[in-house]
Amino acid sequence: MPAVGIAPTGAPNKAYPGNLTPYVTITCIVAAMGGLIFGYDIGISGGVTSMDPFLLKFFPSVYRKKHADTSTNQYCQYDSETLTMFTSSLYLAALLSSIVAATVTRKFGRKLSMFFGGVLFCVGAILNGFAKAVWMLIVGRMLLGFGIGFANQSVPLYLSEMAPYKYRGALNIGFQLSITIGILIAQVLNYFFAKIKGGWGWRLSLGGAMVPALIITIGSIVLPDTPNSMIERGQRDEAREKLKRIRGVDDVDEEFNDLVVASEASQLVENPWRNLLKRKYRPHLSMAILIPFFQQLTGINVIMFYAPVLFNTIGFGSNASLMSAVITGIVNVGATMVSIYGVDKWGRRFLFLQGGTQMLICQAVVTAAIAAKFGVSGDPGNLPKWYAIVVVLFICIYVAGFAWSWGPLGWLVPSEIFPLEIRSAAQSVNVSVNMLFTFAVAQAFLAMLCHLKFGLFIFFAFFVLVMTIFVYIFLPETKGIPIEEMGRVWKSHWYWSRFVTEEYNGEVEMPKGGALKNV
Repeated sequence: MPAVGIAPTGAPNKAYPGNLTPYVTITCIVAAMGGLIFGYDIGISGGVTSMDPFLLKFFPSVYRKKHADTSTNQYCQYDSETLTMFTSSLYLAALLSSIVAATVTRKFGRKLSMFFGGVLFCVGAILNGFAKAVWMLIVGRMLLGFGIGFANQSVPLYLSEMAPYKYRGALNIGFQLSITIGILIAQVLNYFFAKIKGGWGWRLSLGGAMVPALIITIGSIVLPDTPNSMIERGQRDEAREKLKRIRGVDDVDEEFNDLVVASEASQLVENPWRNLLKRKYRPHLSMAILIPFFQQLTGINVIMFYAPVLFNTIGFGSNASLMSAVITGIVNVGATMVSIYGVDKWGRRFLFLQGGTQMLICQAVVTAAIAAKFGVSGDPGNLPKWYAIVVVLFICIYVAGFAWSWGPLGWLVPSEIFPLEIRSAAQSVNVSVNMLFTFAVAQAFLAMLCHLKFGLFIFFAFFVLVMTIFVYIFLPETKGIPIEEMGRVWKSHWYWSRFVTEEYNGEVEMPKGGALKNV
């Protein structure tokens, strides 16, 4: 029983003419920088929460617990509900704003959502940088979250619609590359700001989020809108000219006509949210929910959020733990480059399966290493240097596995599989689920580390095994298929074909009678 979805032999994939022009390359690079705000925040949070002056000012109970007798249980030294709320409040806000962003993205275009994202993130960064009390920190974090919800809703869609289908994978992964660069920059800044005398370096770390926010805000003003979005808003002549410029050829009639037909079908959908529940969209809805769910249960955000805290907990000093986090950040960026090179050559499924296997092996080794030294008591005694090197090495191999598989593909695959009529709503579901489980994992992680101890890594390893099996059985290959032709992969899949009816054959056709037929 084949798991791979391929195009039916009787209906070959369309091959729209077009080139990878400098115009579209630069446009996609600028748009992808929307990922910087998300990455910067992930990288900055864990570093700031391991800085003593920050803890002393806002979370004194954590500071006292951290500096208690070193024989105390290392698993539990950061377990604080208030500290966890500071970190995870952002993701709850991002979840809420992504629902609003779906309507803005559909009715007013992808650019406006990106602009709102940048402005909200900028205001949140200013509030955090000047924070005097915990409530200011949490309100600032929520504003950052509103910004991330808008940006993560619009940027992956923008990239998938703008890119030529042959290069869609590589250009879309620019978003994940920006996330990893944002994480790395934040980790490097944390390392140096932690050394500032007077203990105010954390203000620079939090306030520095203004820089990526300004980049995406200004970028959204100068970027062109996508032809798909222009057609959706009735600007057909401008969309045709824009498509010619983006593709670098005059012969865009076939692609333009397919976009118009898709848009006309989309206009007939009064409520995209209700439409998502139709039987023929079951594969899309399943992927919009399960891919981000699994992405968060790889445990990666736990590693990246709390890398400095984690390394400090397993026995590195404070500066050494920040340096170890910088090392994992460099690995993250490098491995994402591998994904950009390989995603349109090797395909999405290969990277998912290889990365999942690599992460599973590394989690088993890290679990064994932490169990051997920390046991259930959480008291490691003196940690030898070789032990620290082994833990960092396998965490780096784990991060590499994620960074060329579930990291970029968790954003790429959902953004490229949705038909236009449900695209904004389905992407909103994707972002909402992502943020919901990022929130849940961030909220529960420190308490889980305290109670499950090294078993926490077994918990995440179990889900990596489940998600790898899921991809093998249920995810069709989407490499090299035009975005408006994507229905073909479901028609030819052994399982999903039972949900997708004959009328939905990969090409969006205008239904007879002027209304979409209920399936």
